[in-house]
Amino acid sequence: DGIVQTLTDSVAVAKRVGATWMTVVPGSVDQQHKDDPKWNQYGGPRLGEGYQFANAVELLRRLSAVLEPHKLVMVLEPLNWQTNHGGVFLRSAEQGYAVCKAVNSPSCKILFDMYHEQITAGNLIPSLDASWDEVAYLQAGDNPGRKEPGTGEVNYRNIFQHLAKKGYQGVIGMEHGNSKPGAEGEQAVIDAYRTADTFAR
Repeated sequence: DGIVQTLTDSVAVAKRVGATWMTVVPGSVDQQHKDDPKWNQYGGPRLGEGYQFANAVELLRRLSAVLEPHKLVMVLEPLNWQTNHGGVFLRSAEQGYAVCKAVNSPSCKILFDMYHEQITAGNLIPSLDASWDEVAYLQAGDNPGRKEPGTGEVNYRNIFQHLAKKGYQGVIGMEHGNSKPGAEGEQAVIDAYRTADTFAR
């Protein structure tokens, strides 16, 4: 109930600033801790993953009911466990897709963060295609290092070409740092996106 109230209160703020999307991270898995009296040598969740999934879906349906009349969309962001966010509930586009399908609302979609998905699963273009009808927003960042395109292993030129062919007209958030400091670093970011976006030339 508290989460529903917090989201309800944020609707007025979203309208005031002209927001379309709200990033939502569904918290951590309900995992046993070694100090838990029920701890055993195998560890594991106190509540099975299926039950946690069902609880998340139920809450997200309630939240969607708040947002739908206002045409607002919460975008669920899967985060990687390996490098940055160990223990979060939502950790892949595939899982996010399953959650969004179960919630079944235009107000509950995926924030496809290509940095996190590259670490978790790789296979970015097929993953984008498989989850496409539930993706509302994209974020870029290269891996390793979480800097601008061209500083890591992700082929953003191919990804951007693929997005253009799909007709994507939405936002690509620059969810990364700069590989160089100051004005030189800012220019390097601009140049990196111009190089990656072959359709800008």
